[in-house]
Amino acid sequence: MTVVPENADLPLLLLAAAAEVTDAVQAGVAAAGFTDVRPTHGYAFARMAPHGATVGELAEHLGVTKQAASQLVDELVTKGYADRNPHPRDARARLITLTDRGWACTRAADAALADFTRHWSDALGPTALAQVRKGLARVVTPGRVRPSW
Repeated sequence: MTVVPENADLPLLLLAAAAEVTDAVQAGVAAAGFTDVRPTHGYAFARMAPHGATVGELAEHLGVTKQAASQLVDELVTKGYADRNPHPRDARARLITLTDRGWACTRAADAALADFTRHWSDALGPTALAQVRKGLARVVTPGRVRPSW
C-alpha cells in the first residue's frame, strides 16, 4: 500500500493558483478592451516598466532566445504597446519602452490583480491570506515567472 503524504497535492494547487491568476488578468485586460494581448505580453510589460529594457534583458526575463524576444518586441511595437528608443548608455542597443497604450494595459492588469486579491481575501479572510503570502514569500523567489506561449 502506497502512503500519500498529506500535502502531496500542494504543487498542483500552486500551479492551479498560478493559472487562475493568469486567467483573471487576461480576462481583466480583455474586459478593458485589450483583446490583442497574451499573458506573455504582460510578463514583458512587467520587465519594461518603469524604465524600459533591451531585447536581451527581455529574453533573459522571459527565459527565451533573443530571437524570440525580438519577435515579441516586433509584435508589441506593431500593436502600439511598445516603442524602440535609442539606449542612453549603449549606442548599439535599443531601449524598449511602454507606450501610453502599453501603460494603460498595464493599469488594467494591475486592476485585475487587485480584484483577484480581493476575491482571495474574501474567500480566506485577510489574516489567512496574509499567512499564505508570508509563507510563499519565504520559499518562492520573487519575479521568477515563465510565460506559457
